[in-house]
Amino acid sequence: METIKLYQQDVYMKECTAKVISVESDLVLLDRTVFFPVGGGQSCDLGTVAGYEVTEVFEEGDKVYHRIREPFQLEAGQQAECSIDWARRFDNMQRHCGEHILSGIFFREFGGVNRGFHMGDDYMTIDISLEEDPSITEITWEMAKHAELCTNEVIWSNAPVTVRRFKTREEAEKMPLRKKLAIDEEISIVCVGDINNAADCVACCGTHPSTAGQVGLVKLYKVEKNKGMFRIYFEAGKRALLDYDKKHDLLTVLGNRYSASADDLLEKMDARKEKDKAIKNELTVLRQSVIESRVSDIRKDLKAADGEVLIYEFGDMKTDDLLNIGRPVMQEVKKLLLIISTNDNTLLLFSDGTVNCGKLVKENASIYNGKGGGNATSARAIFPKREGLDTYIQLLINHLR
Repeated sequence: METIKLYQQDVYMKECTAKVISVESDLVLLDRTVFFPVGGGQSCDLGTVAGYEVTEVFEEGDKVYHRIREPFQLEAGQQAECSIDWARRFDNMQRHCGEHILSGIFFREFGGVNRGFHMGDDYMTIDISLEEDPSITEITWEMAKHAELCTNEVIWSNAPVTVRRFKTREEAEKMPLRKKLAIDEEISIVCVGDINNAADCVACCGTHPSTAGQVGLVKLYKVEKNKGMFRIYFEAGKRALLDYDKKHDLLTVLGNRYSASADDLLEKMDARKEKDKAIKNELTVLRQSVIESRVSDIRKDLKAADGEVLIYEFGDMKTDDLLNIGRPVMQEVKKLLLIISTNDNTLLLFSDGTVNCGKLVKENASIYNGKGGGNATSARAIFPKREGLDTYIQLLINHLR
């Protein structure tokens, strides 16, 4: 028994009463349905059948199946009230129709044929193949922006969107199609605008609003080369507006942060970047000066240490900077030089190799939950708590005494 597809008769129908034909596991077959099944690059409608949640709708031959979330109680022969998620349906209608118009414009303006279409959660894409006009070999961002404007002009004109159904290919091919047919019978042709000067005319089984104005807006995001074609990233309808809102809010935050308007924001960001670069360079010079000063102080202490273990603590430098303090003097260390980074409980060990730093860490640090490694002249150990670090240092002092 063929399912009567009410969505083909009236795309704005949100509810209906249907008879249950069969129930097999979680699949329900109805004699009629307002639910559009997945197809034509468009996701299926969701909603409820007899109050039970519909999780998937698909078509097999002339039958439309509804997958119902279990548990549910439906029996063949009973009447069931069906209701679709209208927000989801209209979202799909806006997006799908926006794709039609944009694809038609790329064909009209540049001879670009849509060879791929994807409706994702965050954006839509079409893959345009430049095969109708040999003089055009690429789609630049300027060309894409022109197509975007032309697309929105069609939307603003509120051109009619009609769906014509044909039994055979011969009948359908009398329409001004932008793309060759891939099927031979039961063909639906969607036309945007007057048939004699259509913005788009192509075979499609999806759902679309009755006028282009209901699409609201089409916004392009990006153009990139893809497998010999050009992939266009874009969005349409309410989603395009919400994306604009998000980006406008971000622009407002950045404008407030840089005390700038949209007109001079980039200029002020560049100026801030240059200022930050200058400050970074100054800090590098100052850090190097501090490193050299501390190296000089440690050298003096080493000369007077007479083989004692020297310990230093620093909380104002990164570990890499502390390494640059210890390495220049390690050949002058008679026994052991220890530098502590108080920021992260890291201990750096340096020696002239007489005392094997790496061995000290490997054999003893783990006793106090320390982790690390190194070689004979330098090593590091990191401790989760300061108490473990201090106890480990005392062990080293006692061991080397």
